[in-house]
Amino acid sequence: MFWFELFEIPILRISTMNTLKAAQFRVVFVHVVLAALCTVRVVAQDAPDVGPHPHQPLKPMESHIGHVTGHAKDAKTDYRRYCAGCHGDQGDGNGENAVWLDPKPRDFTIATFKCRSTPTGTLPTDQDLFNTIGRGVTNSNMPIWNTFTDHQRANLVAYIKTFSPRWEKEKAGDPINIPAEPPVTIESISHGKALFTKLECWKCHGPEGKGDGPSAATLTDSKDQPIRPYNFASGGDDARFKCGSTNQDVYRIFMTGVDGTPMPSFADTIQPNDAWDLVHFLRTLQVHRHSKENDVLKAAGGTIPPYVDKAAPSIQPASGAAGGGN
Repeated sequence: MFWFELFEIPILRISTMNTLKAAQFRVVFVHVVLAALCTVRVVAQDAPDVGPHPHQPLKPMESHIGHVTGHAKDAKTDYRRYCAGCHGDQGDGNGENAVWLDPKPRDFTIATFKCRSTPTGTLPTDQDLFNTIGRGVTNSNMPIWNTFTDHQRANLVAYIKTFSPRWEKEKAGDPINIPAEPPVTIESISHGKALFTKLECWKCHGPEGKGDGPSAATLTDSKDQPIRPYNFASGGDDARFKCGSTNQDVYRIFMTGVDGTPMPSFADTIQPNDAWDLVHFLRTLQVHRHSKENDVLKAAGGTIPPYVDKAAPSIQPASGAAGGGN
């Protein structure tokens, strides 16, 4: 329960509204306010090419996305107008609007990014950052900046890279390989459910994927800010994950992890087919979404059968021995 205050005027007490309407209003309201604040932000159009620290020159950073090359020097106006209000002039996530935002804006100075195609702990590719700007980040206040031209986005990618020395010392990781998705079967869904239990995904996401697991209330990000697990059960056909909406995007999240959050990479824990089975099961948690996974589940009677590992040998307890102990 809190107050939105704009120019020191109480705007709305969220707790007085219907919960769903309040949530919808909050998203729209915050985006409108941020757009307004960013638009009216005073920008020196003829300012010199200085970096985030006034007495340091802007690093001549570039980005390369396909045939488009971005230049940091060409993004200073767009960054200050559209991005600095949240991410701050120094890229540290402490912009003038940050106090109103939950989750907090990304801190570019540590160069840790959630949405990547590269292994955990590595820098994202320029394409990854380019995609994030255009796609936005679900369940955050990072909007979809699809009004930018490709060159504007590429320039902003280059500008973002000026905030952290990591970009001068390290190369981006190599994108992980995503194998072809196997067919969805009731067996793959069943195996995915077994993995969901074995890997203890339910401790954060909850047994029904509602983001209400026993550990959910205790989770924090790398800056000790509270963070909520993803709620798979919310939303319908338009539901998106934080870093995309396709099955390939979900697979990528499993294998790269979401850096800066408690969501780890499972690249060293599970095999590619296991990851695909987990994807198929997670889709069935999206009960209000039409999907091939839910179609398969419905055709099987709507109940996921217990998983039986056909490759595991069947071992019978010795005569007279107590079964089931370990």
